[in-house]
Amino acid sequence: MLNPDVVGRTFVGAKEFIVSQESITAFALAIGEPNISVAPPTYSISISLAESQSLLQESGLDWTRVVHGDQRFEIHRPIVAGDKIICSSTIESVRVLAGNEIATVRSDLHAGDVLLASSWSTLVVRA
Repeated sequence: MLNPDVVGRTFVGAKEFIVSQESITAFALAIGEPNISVAPPTYSISISLAESQSLLQESGLDWTRVVHGDQRFEIHRPIVAGDKIICSSTIESVRVLAGNEIATVRSDLHAGDVLLASSWSTLVVRA
């Protein structure tokens, strides 16, 4: 069972992620995006996933019962090669619906004081 006391808790990544042109190119090619001058909008999940997983691990989440419910992105500025990114993840909500636990996590990617992108992941922990 997810601990409802974790709502509002934020985990800030301990290390900075430096975006390389090679990582942008590889991600873009994997999804069929021909423009490699900037990272595709969904590239941000490749950075934020590990951070949000660390936060949720501490909340009591049973990963063997998790299915992905929803994903949403808000891009403030394209991610480009050379960006030095710090990720923070916040548990925005935990609720029970039809016996399933549902957690929503927001991850924010910053380059210095600039917010580059935010993403929201909704995870369903099956009953």
